[in-house]
Amino acid sequence: MAAQAMTARAAAGRRISILGSTGSVGCNTLDLLGRGDERAHIVALTANSNADRLIAQARAFEPELVVIADERRYRQVRAALAGTRTEVATGSKAVREAAALEADWVMAAIVGAAGLAPTLEAVRRGATVALANKECLVCAGALFMQEVAASSATLLPVDSEHNAIFQVFDFDRAEAVEKIILTASGGPFRTFTREQMRHVTPAEAVRHPNWSMGAKISIDSATMMNKGLELIEAACLFPVPAERIDILVHAQSVVHGLVQYNDGSLLAQLGSPDMRTPIAYALAWPERMPAPCERLDLGAISSLSFEAPDHARFPAIRLAREALQCGGTAPTLLNAANEVAVDSFLSGRIGFLDIAGIVADTLAESSFPSMTSIEDVMAADGWGRRLARQFADAAARRRGD
Repeated sequence: MAAQAMTARAAAGRRISILGSTGSVGCNTLDLLGRGDERAHIVALTANSNADRLIAQARAFEPELVVIADERRYRQVRAALAGTRTEVATGSKAVREAAALEADWVMAAIVGAAGLAPTLEAVRRGATVALANKECLVCAGALFMQEVAASSATLLPVDSEHNAIFQVFDFDRAEAVEKIILTASGGPFRTFTREQMRHVTPAEAVRHPNWSMGAKISIDSATMMNKGLELIEAACLFPVPAERIDILVHAQSVVHGLVQYNDGSLLAQLGSPDMRTPIAYALAWPERMPAPCERLDLGAISSLSFEAPDHARFPAIRLAREALQCGGTAPTLLNAANEVAVDSFLSGRIGFLDIAGIVADTLAESSFPSMTSIEDVMAADGWGRRLARQFADAAARRRGD
C-alpha cells in the first residue's frame, strides 16, 4: 500500500502534458502514470504521425487535447475521438499551442529539432519540464538555458546518462567536481571494423543490444553520435567545462553516469537499461516513486568493463567535441546534418559510414556565427539541412555507381 500511495502522490493533482506521447519515452511515461491508484490529469498528448497509438492513448487517459502533427492523419483521429471530451487538432502550430497550455509537468519527448519550439513554449510558462529531447540543448544551448532561467522553469534531464549525473551531482558544491563521465554502450557495432560497418543495413543498425529505442536514436547509438550530442547537452546542463566531460564505453549499460570529486570519490548511478527509471525519477522529483523495472543483481553480473571510445572507427564523438569548441551555430549544424544523414541511411539511400562523412562535410563547408535569437537557430538549422542534403545526394549517386 505504501508504494501505491507514493505513486498516487507523484501523479495525482497535477496537470501533465506529454509532447511526443507515441514514442518510446512518451509510452513509458504513460505506462508509469497508468499504474497509480489516482490518475494525473492529462492536459495534452501530441504525436507526429502514429494516429492509431495516439487514439488508444486518448481513449485510455481522456486528455483535454490531442494533436497529430501530420495533417494527413487528422480526420482519422478526429473521427475516432468524436463524442469524447477530447479536442483534436493538427499541425506544428497546434503542437506549440498544446505545449503552451497550463500544465504543471511537461514531458518534452519530441525527437529532433522539431521539439525545440514546443519545448520552449512549456519553458516560457515556468513549467517543470522533463527534457528527453537532447536537440533543444544541442541546437540552442545557451539561448535555451537563458529562457529556463528567465522563466524560473525547472528542467529535469530524462536521458539516462544526464539523469544519472543529475542524481549524483552536488550543485551546491560544483567547484568540488573534477569531471563528469558519460557512459556509452558502444551500440551494435562496437567491435566491428570500418570495413564491416561499410556494409551494415538499417535493420541491423536499429537493433540495439541493450536498449529499446526509436529508429533515429538507435542509429545515433550505432554511430555513437548520441554520445556526441550528449556531450554538448551535458556542457549546457552542468557547470563543468567541456574539457572535463569524458566518455567511456561500457557495454553492459549498467553504470549510466559518473561524477568524480576532488577528494577522489567517484559517484555513479547504476540501474537496468530501462527508461522508466529516469522517467520515474523526473516524474516524482524531488521524491521517488516505484517503477516496474528489473532490479540489478550485481552478483549475477559479476564484472563491469569500461574502455575509451575509438575515434577512428567512430568519428562522431570527435565531430561533436569540435563543434562544441567552435561554438556559435556549429552544434546546430552538426545536429541538422546528422538528422538528414540518418534519414537518408534509414531510407536506404546512403551507407552507414556516409552518416559521419556528411556531418563532417557540412561542418567543413560552413561558418559558425554567434546566435542571438531562436530565429538564428532555425536559420542555421535550415542551412545545415540544405547543405547536408546536397552531400547526401552526392553520396547516394556514388553508391549507385
